[in-house]
Amino acid sequence: MFRDDIVLIAVINRQRDLIAARDSGWYRLPVARAPRWIAVDYVAFYLSRAFGEQNGAVRYYARCTGHELWRRRDLLPDEPDHPRADQLYYRLALAPLCAKQPPILNPTRRPVAFLYTTWERFNAAVCLADLSPERA
Repeated sequence: MFRDDIVLIAVINRQRDLIAARDSGWYRLPVARAPRWIAVDYVAFYLSRAFGEQNGAVRYYARCTGHELWRRRDLLPDEPDHPRADQLYYRLALAPLCAKQPPILNPTRRPVAFLYTTWERFNAAVCLADLSPERA
């Protein structure tokens, strides 16, 4: 871990996506909505309201070990008839998940899609506002 390593904060809206990250070591991003850079050092996960009391915070992160292009149908074979089954997704390969202690909270309920930060800011942050460079 180097202070200038790049961390992508990404939203997880479904339990199954967190399970895939935790148990299978991957996270998916639709190419059509992906952020500009996906070749990052770490991916951290902001949990949405689907996670009940854990929602509204970055609670997990993992080192990103690579990425590939996959069709949705190959990532989620149990959904072959999904309307986006043929669309391309980035499949980010992940090292084992780590818990972020303390979690990075979002007390102002700022909308989150994708955010970039450095390892130094990520490691020190306790709220989303701490991730921006103007706070450094």
